[in-house]
Amino acid sequence: MGKIQGSYMEPMQERKVVDFKFSLHSLLESLRNKLESVLFKRGLVLFIFGFMLGRAFILSVLTPFSLPFFAAAYYIRKDKSPLIFFGIVAGSLTISITNALYSFMIISLFLVLNKIIKWFTRDEAKILPFIVLASVLLGRIVWSIADVGDLTIYNALMATVEAGLAFVLTMIFMQSIPLLSMSKRRQAIKTEELVCLIILIASMMTGAMGWAFEGVTLANILARYLVLIFAFTAGATVGSTVGVVTGLIFGLADINSFPEMSLLAFSGLLGGLLKEGKKAGTIFGLIVATLLLGLYSNQSGSIMTSLYETLLAAIIFILTPRLFTSQIAKHIPGTSEHSAEQQAYVRKIRDATARRVEQFSSIFNALATSFQKQEAAERIDPDMEVDYFFANVTAKTCQTCFKKEKCWAANGYNKTYDTMKNIMYELEENNGVLSNKTVWDWERRCVRSDKVIDTIQNELHYFHADQKLQQQIKESRKLVAEQLHGVSEVMANFAKEIQKERENHEKQEDQLLDALQSFGIEVDHIEIYNLDQGNVDIDITIPYCSGMGQCEKLIAPLLSDILGEQIVVYSEECGKHKHDYCYATFRSAKRFVVETGIAYAAKNGGFVSGDSYTTIEIGAGKYALAISDGMGNGERAYLESKETLALLEQILQSGIDEEIAIKSINSILSLRTTDEVYATLDLAIVDLQDAQSKFIKVGSTPSFIKRGDRVIKIQASNLPIGIIQDFEVDVVSEQLKAGDLLIMMSDGIFEGPRHIENMDLWLKRKILELETDDPQAVADIIMEEVIRSSDGYIDDDMTVLVAKVNHNNPKWKPIPAISLRKGA
Repeated sequence: MGKIQGSYMEPMQERKVVDFKFSLHSLLESLRNKLESVLFKRGLVLFIFGFMLGRAFILSVLTPFSLPFFAAAYYIRKDKSPLIFFGIVAGSLTISITNALYSFMIISLFLVLNKIIKWFTRDEAKILPFIVLASVLLGRIVWSIADVGDLTIYNALMATVEAGLAFVLTMIFMQSIPLLSMSKRRQAIKTEELVCLIILIASMMTGAMGWAFEGVTLANILARYLVLIFAFTAGATVGSTVGVVTGLIFGLADINSFPEMSLLAFSGLLGGLLKEGKKAGTIFGLIVATLLLGLYSNQSGSIMTSLYETLLAAIIFILTPRLFTSQIAKHIPGTSEHSAEQQAYVRKIRDATARRVEQFSSIFNALATSFQKQEAAERIDPDMEVDYFFANVTAKTCQTCFKKEKCWAANGYNKTYDTMKNIMYELEENNGVLSNKTVWDWERRCVRSDKVIDTIQNELHYFHADQKLQQQIKESRKLVAEQLHGVSEVMANFAKEIQKERENHEKQEDQLLDALQSFGIEVDHIEIYNLDQGNVDIDITIPYCSGMGQCEKLIAPLLSDILGEQIVVYSEECGKHKHDYCYATFRSAKRFVVETGIAYAAKNGGFVSGDSYTTIEIGAGKYALAISDGMGNGERAYLESKETLALLEQILQSGIDEEIAIKSINSILSLRTTDEVYATLDLAIVDLQDAQSKFIKVGSTPSFIKRGDRVIKIQASNLPIGIIQDFEVDVVSEQLKAGDLLIMMSDGIFEGPRHIENMDLWLKRKILELETDDPQAVADIIMEEVIRSSDGYIDDDMTVLVAKVNHNNPKWKPIPAISLRKGA
């Protein structure tokens, strides 16, 4: 019993610990949300800044901070302007009643001028600094006259300086206040925004200069704490910048604080360099800077006071939660936290996109399955269809006949039904004509024989029309199901591609950069997206090259030797001037290229041929060649074949499988019209990486491959597109080699010379006799030979499409360099 109780108590204790941790986390999250609400949404941060800026001075006389801050906040957060106004006046009141009255006066003057100028312009953002300039200048002049009784040159000069500073600070605060008023910000802070924010924070800190205890100044503690925060989160560059800006503003506020700038800048630099040691390293940098710069002071008390300020700033820094510093680092470009945040955001968008694509894929798949299930559920038994047919016939004839009971009684039902069924079948087979024997037999059995025969014949028309309609509906559903399955498969593959993580190739990028620079090629940046064999994808940024083509002549050959495969320039964008950059994308070269030639002629030398052809690159390193021959000749046949190839191009380029594409085209062409219109299709797809080829022949003539002194015949047996709704696509595969000639032709070529008994042997002989391997010359020669053998007559549209497969040999050979392999 004790063991059972003990084993039961342990999970209970673990559960209590988990519940306690969860409750503590929820409490902290709640406190954090409330704190953010109070500081940012309710404007407490803006009130604190207004209060401190109301106390801030420059040269112990000028107060250029309060009005620019109020004006910028009035423009950005108008709803919080009364709170900021109260904060500024309250801060000025801690200095003297006179300062509070002056702050109240210039803010009131600003509100009046802003109201007046708004009547003349709507662009408040551009005019705001000028309103502040005018308010400070006019307010200081009026205040000087009221205080002294006269306007001296010194007072006018100081008023002008204060107004100029207020003008500049207004533009600075307009960029920095949005950073304080938003609790959550996804965008990275720009460099100018960061500097403006530091100026605002440092200006606010000058309001604490009068607060000291035993020589330890609160302003210096806050300044060093600020430097510690930014040095720790953003590194040496930002840390030293924050130190310089803060020290400069402190020096302007109090001339005795200028030495503080050197200490802050040096501590920001050292703290940023030692940030790898976590908070301890950054604090150590501040202490070292304090001691080193303190040696220049001859007063030992000054060193100790500065050290006390440093230690207090370090204590506050240690007590700062990691969450706070991480949030700051996420918004500063160049930090690891910012990179992780950006990657997480991109990953989130990518995953969301992939999920949506997968959802669409599943929807299309479900729709396709639904169409297939509906087709299976609606299949009707042929015997039942015949029963429905005779139900309609008897309703119009036998139901009103006085001999109905005799004919359809239990003993005569089968004989009457079978006889009527035989009549129906005979009418179908003989195009509506019955034999005399059948008519005579039926007349002996039925008193309304003529009416029954006429009714059966009439109902047959509706019966066949209904069957044809049902067949078209069936084929339409099948077409839709196949298309939906194809689209579902394409979208599923696309979702998988989206979710592929981009590999980190920093090491390979550095190796490539060193290799290119060691060759004397100046490279600014290298971005590797893929290093898989046959699928290399690299972006390189280089300085202005004056259009000398070094990407194709130098960089691509070097990459080819380094990566062990042929690399070519996929795209290139050259700079416009000498200070610009050039951008080039390098990708794996295809191992094979296809060169084509075409020759065609219309029937009787006409202008419009019923044959159409196309050669397209369908992505994924594949090349397609196709010939389509529309039924007949002339414009109608041309439109038929042209539309067939247009559908083929669109479906193949969408990524749908070739067989599904052919079936879809067949269904579309067979269902769109009741006319007997069809087209042949001769399709060859060549893989440019290994030269493996697929041949799909739908009602087309054979093709031939010339390989040295051999001729290989490619043929398949499929009916033309549009004749029947349901057929299986016969695919023939063949491995092509470099130097092979692929010769495709329409039936006008293959059946042109009518006096030749064995066209296969004749064409093979003509192909073997060819003395050239130029595709265009081969096409012209075959066309000329066929027309000559027909005594110059062109009895049908003729088309010859010739393709030559060659190794891909770029103009520039690889340049030997160091060896670099993936993972090296």
